[in-house]
Amino acid sequence: MKRKTHPALIAFTVLTFLFLLGPLIVILGAALSDTPFLTFPPQGLTLSWFQNAFEIQAFTRTMGTSFILAIGGTALSMLIGIPAAYAMARYRVELPAFLGNVFVLPILIPEIVLGFSLMRSLATGWGLPIMAALLIGHALLVLPYCVRVVGASLNGFDFSIEEAAVSLGCPRWKAFLIVVLPNIRAGIIAGFILAFITSLNDVSISIFLTGPGVSTLPIQLLAHMEQFFDPTIAAVSVLLMGVTVAVMAVVEKTLGLTFLTK
Repeated sequence: MKRKTHPALIAFTVLTFLFLLGPLIVILGAALSDTPFLTFPPQGLTLSWFQNAFEIQAFTRTMGTSFILAIGGTALSMLIGIPAAYAMARYRVELPAFLGNVFVLPILIPEIVLGFSLMRSLATGWGLPIMAALLIGHALLVLPYCVRVVGASLNGFDFSIEEAAVSLGCPRWKAFLIVVLPNIRAGIIAGFILAFITSLNDVSISIFLTGPGVSTLPIQLLAHMEQFFDPTIAAVSVLLMGVTVAVMAVVEKTLGLTFLTK
């Protein structure tokens, strides 16, 4: 006998989706409004604000910088975070218990304090170029997401499978690539997505590490809002969401790790 879903559960589900999608609908409506100021619901429909977003060179230039930093910082954090998560899950008995908390410090410390510390150490102390300092800062900011999410997948992984591959003559490094990584693919993808979105929308770290001629899109959006309050901000936000969704779809399709098994 087919069980009926309780109406209260259906209503709660609908309200949850409205709560999640509501801000996105408001931003999209504001971006399509033909008024010279942000408003919702839109008084009329136009795509001129999207055209205006591409005509502002500061937006197009900083969007490229933001995506370079997001991809580079996320990749660097994954290169560090995946081995760290593997070591803490594989050798949890031998390693000290507090080691896992060390990787969470970047999200426990207020971002303003972390950004100021990075500015004093990377930019002022070491004299690193702006892009290098930003790359390190973004990688450090998103490292906890990579370690925690990948670590959660590794905690449910049966390491006897890896040992079986090693006992059959497979080198340990190859067993890690062809046995461990494909089995934690979901955790790697989730960690990449969380880290990428966090890095792409960061302001607190970037505002301390940017310099002359180098800025990120979120900082440029704040600077634009200080002088203008038109729907261009909403249009850029919609474009940013669209590009982010496209990048996530590409990551989910290509980060299958199937090439490691060939």
